[in-house]
Amino acid sequence: DEVWAAIDNPQKHVIIQTAPSVRATLGESFGMPVGTNVEGKMAAALRRLGFDGVYDTDFAADMTIMEEATEFMERLKTGENLPIITSCCPGWVRFLKGQYPELTGQLSTAKSPQQMFGAVAKSYYAELLGKKPEDIFCVSVMPCIAKKYEADVPQVNDAAEKDVDVVLTARELVRMLRATQVNVAALPEEDFDH
Repeated sequence: DEVWAAIDNPQKHVIIQTAPSVRATLGESFGMPVGTNVEGKMAAALRRLGFDGVYDTDFAADMTIMEEATEFMERLKTGENLPIITSCCPGWVRFLKGQYPELTGQLSTAKSPQQMFGAVAKSYYAELLGKKPEDIFCVSVMPCIAKKYEADVPQVNDAAEKDVDVVLTARELVRMLRATQVNVAALPEEDFDH
């Protein structure tokens, strides 16, 4: 409901990012063989739902990798907090903090790709569009419900009150597509926005 309300609000510029795994799982809900890559059809479907921008989280994953590599090089110089452990998965981070709290100093301080995308969307992207961060409504489609928790953690939001406003699972996206009778299998291929 929150996503539909944002799409219907002319004051909001609503964008969506999708995790790479979604393109390999979405098609089976529309009668396609399991594992079919529906990247282009998914981009087309998201535009049919009314999103103003359709983006691939891979871009943010590249930024996260660069941040982690930079952090690793700094740690390598000092020899502290090695080995570095990725912080990309909120389920993993929560497990580590609960089961191995003595290792939390080894976690990377880099945001996950989802949160990196949200921060860039509400800062650099908003500035490019001449919009305020609160005018950008950022949605992500992720394979894991732990990403919903991550988006709500205040410590990972710094470009706006919430860098990622809503996290959908692939199944929730399927429900949205079916509710509007968008058949992914029947759509032409389209590219993600850049």
